[in-house]
Amino acid sequence: MLQKLFGFDATQHDVRTEIYAGITTFLTMAYILAVNPGIFSALEPQGMPTSAVFTATVLSSVIGSLMMAFYAKKPLGLAPGMGINAFFVFTVCLGMGYSWQFALTAVFIEGLLFILLSFFKVRELIADSIPAVMKSAIGGGIGLFIAFIGLQNCGIIVAHENTQVTLANFDKPSILLVLIGLVICGLTFVRNIRGGLLWGILLTAFIGIPMGVTRFDELFSAPPSLAPVFLQFEWHDVLSWDMLIVVMTFLCVDLFDTIGTVIAVSLKAGLVDKKGRVDGVGRMLMADAVATAAGACLGTSTTTTYVESAAGVAVGGRTGLTAFVVAVCFALALFLSPLFLSIPPAATGPALVIVGVMMCANTTSVAWDDYSEAVPAFVTMLLIPLSYSISDGFMLGLIMYVLMKAGKGIKGFRQISPTVWVLFVVFVLRYVQKCL
Repeated sequence: MLQKLFGFDATQHDVRTEIYAGITTFLTMAYILAVNPGIFSALEPQGMPTSAVFTATVLSSVIGSLMMAFYAKKPLGLAPGMGINAFFVFTVCLGMGYSWQFALTAVFIEGLLFILLSFFKVRELIADSIPAVMKSAIGGGIGLFIAFIGLQNCGIIVAHENTQVTLANFDKPSILLVLIGLVICGLTFVRNIRGGLLWGILLTAFIGIPMGVTRFDELFSAPPSLAPVFLQFEWHDVLSWDMLIVVMTFLCVDLFDTIGTVIAVSLKAGLVDKKGRVDGVGRMLMADAVATAAGACLGTSTTTTYVESAAGVAVGGRTGLTAFVVAVCFALALFLSPLFLSIPPAATGPALVIVGVMMCANTTSVAWDDYSEAVPAFVTMLLIPLSYSISDGFMLGLIMYVLMKAGKGIKGFRQISPTVWVLFVVFVLRYVQKCL
């Protein structure tokens, strides 16, 4: 039954490990339960209740993760994406002046387009055509990115008016707990402890109780009503130029965020063939597409595959059973949100740093002495965290890849596939459009 449902092979996989992996992935991405409604709170005066957004966030995560579990049978968790939710709220609604119903309609249309692109294997073609060096660079860039997110979430890295970011003062109990957590999570891997990240997170959270960082106020709470945001679409501006721009922006960001995440996590999990092609990429991308459309119906921004899934993969998750456990945890969060949200960022942040270390392992395959590959790889790795965007880092890195290979001469030209040339033109046009 586990084989049919989740692609679980008892000779290769372990149920306990998959459960550990699912809980670990959930804990590292559970911050979205607080952060997503917090971002949407800016739209509450316009009639989009934050409480309803919380329920939509949970349910879209459950549906997406179940799709990944049963259809794709891969160990990846899904939830409303960071970055794209801010674009939804602050650019489309507050910046361009459109209603949140207009924005939800754009997300729904984007999801339908994604389903079509996935059905006709356009997304799969793009994923398979990405050069091996770029796949390794995306993994390394995402490793740096996820570690950066972890350090920001737990307060080690803070904003600075002159240098943009800086190191926090070590005068708070939460910062001390982060340092303790880094040591604990690191040692669980040094000692090769099964489920190390999960135990590291839980032990760090437990230590935080006497320090006043971890607080348990209550255990249960009833889920808020979804009615105010469910199926709230607005169709009268659907053929407008602004709708086209918004849909294409959602589409572009989600497409390359997802492809980058799927490639990086699959490489870490060993879910690739000898040619570097991701096993089952078409089903993974279809699961992501369906989740996006479903999330829009429920009342939240684009649902996407989470890079924090790498935490579960690091623990040993390899099948859809991991994603199923993620979905179950999100479902429980509807009623146990106070308990899940009591685990502080100071406990999950160190785990993300360790995951970042492991994600960078594939960069050893980059030919650093061949600058036609080293330069685009480095640009990709650098810009993913600094631009706070997997898609921008990937797109600018691929542009650099084509320019470096073309500049090498005939031999370099032959290394550029037709699909990569098409992507190069599309990416260049995108940034030209942003300059106009």
